[in-house]
Amino acid sequence: MHAKACDDYPVRDRERTSRIEIAFSERPDDGETQAVADGVYWLRMPLPFMLSHINLWLLEEPRCWTLVDTGVHYPVAEEVWEKTFSGVMNNKPAGRVIVTHLHPDHVGCAGWLTRRFDVELWMSRAEYLLARVLVADTGKPAPEAGVRFYRAAGFSQESIDNYKKLFGMFGKGVSEIPESYRRLYDGDCFDVGGSTWEVIEGRGHSPEHACLLNAEKNLLISGDQLLPTISSNVSVHPTEPAANPLRDWIESLQRLQERVPGDVLVLPAHGRPFFGAHQRAAALIDEHNEGLDALLELCREPKRAVDVFGALFRSEVTERILIMATGEAIAHLNYLLAENCLSVTTDDDGVNWYQRSA
Repeated sequence: MHAKACDDYPVRDRERTSRIEIAFSERPDDGETQAVADGVYWLRMPLPFMLSHINLWLLEEPRCWTLVDTGVHYPVAEEVWEKTFSGVMNNKPAGRVIVTHLHPDHVGCAGWLTRRFDVELWMSRAEYLLARVLVADTGKPAPEAGVRFYRAAGFSQESIDNYKKLFGMFGKGVSEIPESYRRLYDGDCFDVGGSTWEVIEGRGHSPEHACLLNAEKNLLISGDQLLPTISSNVSVHPTEPAANPLRDWIESLQRLQERVPGDVLVLPAHGRPFFGAHQRAAALIDEHNEGLDALLELCREPKRAVDVFGALFRSEVTERILIMATGEAIAHLNYLLAENCLSVTTDDDGVNWYQRSA
């Protein structure tokens, strides 16, 4: 019942990026590559969204390549990959395809790539299975549970109609996902060209996001778990309306601070590689805590989910990002409910009203 809304992100606080150090003064152009370490290449893949690119990572081995994340599946991506195969990859095949998490800009070309090279897809279990479920929803009508969820959040009929139009779009940018995969576990270690990579699991943005740490090279492929200039969306969805992903997100950032070196070079899915992983994780946690405090203050009087955007986002929440912003607002409200800081009542129209506990 997820509705994909990846054209933009609600803006939080970009000023916090001053705590990090951007690693490279230049970046590759769209569709081009750049070396970031011995045997590690940065491919900047265009996206057909306002979020205009994703960073993919190519890990060289003696006879093949490991590909980390894949881009949305559409003609431009295939063209970029074809140029990459004959270019920096020097016509050596892919030996495996690793996907950090299920979102279409990461998993979109995975099926196309694994079939082309007849190799395995490596993902965590929850990411793989949920991707399969969401692709299966493609083209289906919006379920009544989804309509109830957004009505409870305070959506107008126009906004509910827009949700119905958006539902089932997930698979439009995803090639057919392989029917088998290699499972990634937290703490797994595997060899790439004589160098070891360790899986560090993150939660909150997605169910079992796989970051990859190479202690020898001091690199962290962070996917969407740690980005330099935006905070990844942390949302509640109609499939699990009582979920508490914000707690998972904050705990994951704290674990990341414990498990990666402070001077690690972070290779994120969006934006430029940077130093300052611990500072960035702390800034993200602070940002959400400040949002929670502002939300508590706002909810001295009863509020619907759609009434609280001003406490959480600096940017205007337009119709195009309403679903994403609402999911994140409910994530914060559910966090406070779990902490017994808020109470919720449902009126006769099925709308939820949140108020600070006495």
